[in-house]
Parts: sequence; C-alpha cells; structure tokens
Amino acid sequence: MTLAAGTRLGPYEIVSSLGAGGMGEVYRARDSRLERIVAIKVLPQHLSDSMEVRQRFEREAKTISQLSHPHICALYDVGSQDGVEYLVMEYLEGETLSERLVKGPLPLEQALRAGVEIADALDRAHRQGIVHRDLKPGNVMLTKSGVKLLDFGLAKLVSPPSGPISGLSMMPTTPRGSNLTAEGTILGTFQYMAPEQLEGKEADTRTDIFAFGAVLYEMVAGKKAFSGGSQASLISSIMSSDPPSIGTLQPMSPPALDRVIRTCLAKDPEDRWQSAHDVGRELKWIAEGSAAVAPAFAVSRRRSRERVAWLLAAVAAAAVLVLLWRGRAATPQGLPASFSVVPPARSINQIQLSPDGSRLAFIGEDSEGRTWIWVRPLDSLDARRLEGTRASNGLIWSPDNRSIAFFQAGRLRKVDADGGAIQTICESGSGFGGSWSKKGQIVFGSDFGAGLMVVPASGGAPSPATALDHARGDASHAYPAFLPDGTHFVFVARNVDPEKTVIALGDLSSRETRPLFRSDSAAVWAPPRYLMFAREGALFAQAFDPKSLRTVGESRTLARNIRYSTDANGIALSASENMLVYSLWQHEHRLAWVDRKGREQGTVGQVADYEAVEFSPDGRRVAASIRDPSRGQNLDVWVLDVARGNATRVTTERSDEFDPVW
Repeated sequence: MTLAAGTRLGPYEIVSSLGAGGMGEVYRARDSRLERIVAIKVLPQHLSDSMEVRQRFEREAKTISQLSHPHICALYDVGSQDGVEYLVMEYLEGETLSERLVKGPLPLEQALRAGVEIADALDRAHRQGIVHRDLKPGNVMLTKSGVKLLDFGLAKLVSPPSGPISGLSMMPTTPRGSNLTAEGTILGTFQYMAPEQLEGKEADTRTDIFAFGAVLYEMVAGKKAFSGGSQASLISSIMSSDPPSIGTLQPMSPPALDRVIRTCLAKDPEDRWQSAHDVGRELKWIAEGSAAVAPAFAVSRRRSRERVAWLLAAVAAAAVLVLLWRGRAATPQGLPASFSVVPPARSINQIQLSPDGSRLAFIGEDSEGRTWIWVRPLDSLDARRLEGTRASNGLIWSPDNRSIAFFQAGRLRKVDADGGAIQTICESGSGFGGSWSKKGQIVFGSDFGAGLMVVPASGGAPSPATALDHARGDASHAYPAFLPDGTHFVFVARNVDPEKTVIALGDLSSRETRPLFRSDSAAVWAPPRYLMFAREGALFAQAFDPKSLRTVGESRTLARNIRYSTDANGIALSASENMLVYSLWQHEHRLAWVDRKGREQGTVGQVADYEAVEFSPDGRRVAASIRDPSRGQNLDVWVLDVARGNATRVTTERSDEFDPVW
C-alpha cells in the first residue's frame, strides 16, 4: 500500500515516503496537533486479519511506548484507520549504520562509542522485559546526538502470538533506491540471527546480545561476521563457524575487544554475556583504555619531566623497603623489623600501601618499558597488573581497601583493586597526588600553578579545596593526605623559593590553610599520630595531634637516602597503621667505555647517580645530570672531562636541572 502526499491517518498528514520493506512502508508526516514532524510506519495487511493479533499489537505497543531512552527511537502513537494499522515514531535525521558501513569500517573510537550506546539502550529495554529480536545495522541510526535504535520490539509485535519467529517476517525496512533483492534482504536479516532463532526457539535477551556482537564486529571489521552464497550456507556458517579474529582484519584493535565480540557470538546462549549491561561496561573499559594511551604523551617534555622526575627508577630494578611501624614510638628504636620487596617489574615508580597494610600498589614498567598499576599482597610473591591502567600516575587507595583511584590522560579514574572496568571520576589536569576520605571525598592536586581540588569519589564536578597564597609565595599545592576526621588534610605548599616550601594544613569546611613546618617533600599520615616527610636527604617523623591539629615536639630521623624530589616534591613513601613502605635511591652507577662488541674499555668519571649523559660534539667532554645525596638528592648538571677524568658542577640551584644538550 502506497500513500500519497496529503493523505491523513488520524491527525497525521503524510508528507513524503521514506522507505519500504517487509515490515511495511515508512513515511515522513506532520502531526497537526503538536505541529511536529514524525515518522509513520504503515504495517503489513496481515496484521488486520486477526482480532487477536490486533489486540496483542495494541497491548504491546503501549508497553514499548513507555520505553524512554536517549538512544532508542521513541514510539509516540499507534493507530488504525480504514483497515490500515500504523505506528507513529520519532523522526530522525542522519544515516543508518548500514548506509555508513558502505563506506568502510568505523574508526575504533566511534565504533566503541556507538557500541556503548547500543548496549545501554538494549540494557534499558531488557530490564523492562522487551527484546528487540531484529537488531542489525539497518535498525541503527547514526545521528548528531548519537545512536538511535529503530523498531525496538517491533519484531515481537509483528510475530505470531505463538510459535517460532519467522525469518521471512523480519525483512528490514529498506530505503527506496536500494538494490537489495528479496532474497538478499532475507539473507541480510539472517546474518544477525542467533542460532536459537534459526532453530525456531523462543528469543530472549541473549538473542539480542548475539546480534549485537555481529553488529559490533561489522562496525570494527568493515565486513559481516557471517556470510554465505545461499540461505543454507549462511545458516550453516552461523550454526557451526566462528568469524575471523578482529585482530586479523584490524591489527590496531585492542585484543580485549575481540574477546568481547567472541563472547557475544557464542553459539550457546549460556556462554554469552548474560546482560547488555556487562557488555557495555566492558566496552567502556576498552574505550577508556584506548583513549588513554596517546594523550598521555601530549604533555610537554619539560612538564612531564618535572612531574615524574622523582618517580623514575635507576638502571637496576629498585627494591622497596618495608618497615614494621609502631606509631607510638618517636625514635628509630620504634622500628623493630624491616624487609625488602622486589616487585615483578623492570623498575618501580610510585608506591602505596592499602589502608589495612595487606597489599602494596605500585606503578611499574613491564619488559617493554610500558608503565602499569600493579597490586601485590604482602603475603604473596605475585603481583597483578591492572589492565586499562597503562600510562597512568598517582595512586589513591579507598578507605575500604577495595578500589584505587589514579590519574590518566587528564582524568581522575578508579578501578577495583582486583581488576575490572575503569570508571572516570572527573577531569583532573596532570594530577599531583590525592587522598580518599572515609566521607567519600577525594582531594587532589590538579596541575602546576594551581590549588587543590575536591570531588565526590562517586564522580562529579570538582571544586576548589585550597587557594594559592601568593603573599606567602605559594607556587602550587600538591600531594594532599587526609587526617582521621576526613575534613582536615595536610599538603605540600610548593614555594617559588624551594627553601620556603612547607607542609601546610587544609580544611574542606573553610578552605583556610596554614603552614606547619618546612619540608622538601610531601607528607604522609602514619596512624595514629605521625606525619612522615623528607628533608635534606633523610626521612623524618613528626609527632602530630589530630585533635588539636598541632605538631608535638621535634621531628626525628628514621632513615636516609629516601627517594623523593626537591623539584616536584613527590616522595616514594606510604604508611598504614602498622607499616611503612618506601623506596631508596640507587647511587652506585658508573660510566664505562665499551666497543661495538660490548667489551669494556675503560671508565669516565666517578661512581655516582647518573640520569642523563650527552657527549660534546668534539667528544672531549660529557654533560650529565647527577643526583647528589649530600644536597638532599638534588639533581644538577655536571661536565666531565674525558681525558682528565675531573668533573665540574654547572648548576647549583635547589630545584632539579636535567637533560643537558650541547
């Protein structure tokens, strides 16, 4: 049945035809009551032949009309006029996914974003007991506001009241001008059917998940997951074959995406993802991990070098020293035992004990030089790498020991300490330390030249926690640590004059701050009454009353050669109620001449902590950045005379100087 322009169906006036297919014809129409453009689908004649079908159609249409979701095309109305059954739907502008795929696969970022939106829409419908049954690219519209699923539940509406669903009744709506034949159209529908549908079994939510896997495969690979020269061969492929790995078609796609798609396409519904929510969560995790890699290197070398200067391990893998800590002791005699932990990574950077002292989280390099977050129980020799945390920095344990927050690609994120999906909390800037209170708030350093910010751990927009005191000489605030009340916190107030950098006290309720004592590094709270910090190359403990918020007595030295930076003020130190963990500098390095076969021919300079080496153009001198433990681990540039073997200091500032270039 073809309707001419001007034909009225109730209050709707037909404007033009949009397309036709096995489920009827679609028209652009005007709603005369609300003065808006709508889409009207005129359904096949056979729906009017049975009173039972019409009643069921109207009943289920009412159910679907209640399905409100930003990524589902809304069903506005259902009507009947002169034997014509019709649906009134939201009018959308854009192109169908099938039209877009003619141009080739979607970029990975766009495919993942669309996949997350489709999964979210499916999850909403499934929770309301509605199964699509006909998910395919032709029923996915790409609009400026994102994906829109079409014909949601329509396959169920037009199916017989009982018995198996018919493939012939599920022919898609095809735009006019399409070259698809009737046979090709049926095959196009079959290509997204789950095995149980082809066997005539009742469809459920997992049937939609199979179809979703086929759609997702096609978005990424640019070709259908299943194909065949005939209906029989196509059905055989779906029932017994697996499509080629995504990685063989798109080598740059994440391996985790191939796992997600293969689980969707499992032949047995029991082996698939059991909910669209789970699929969407996995896709979000993959999308966030994929987006995090490239932007992490976009920071300028200088700023990046300042941020991680104190974190870089020496040539050899660094060991972490763990001290059993008795908080009531104020002297080194209060440290009755210690042991070293060598993590399963080439080098380690930041370290954080869980609040209960049972696990150690650290950022370490793998054998290929890539950094990840690792978690190791202290009663085990094994550490677990947390997927999706590549190129991250900052480690913030939750008070319940279950989650870890961290900075990645300019965002504050969190992950379960046992691994899982990555969740974004807020935009964060570069990220300079943070602390998670029992009240569910995270206070963090956002960037150089800025005060601290605070945000709910559940997510939201961050707000200022401190403001720079320019009269005092504040350059930036960083590395906060909550005190037991969850309102007050200590942080490092970096000064324009490094000699005046202090540990300060902050208050979330008032945003007021006051200096406590001078320090070269951030401070760590060690229950029940100590602040740990570094100064002049040593680790100190300062007694502090968390009730009066005042220091008590003089600070005491605990250890020397502690790893920290006078430039960025970070410190490789963490504490729980009964334990301290920190990393030491590796100073015993030497520069050696070797020939092209690797045989040592001699040495240059003395044993020292070298971080960068650069020959002069004439080969007579070597410029190097060297860390000096006698000057509070300060990093300076030196020039070594190759022939004479003597060295001359070039820079003397309290801040770090590095990466010399002739």
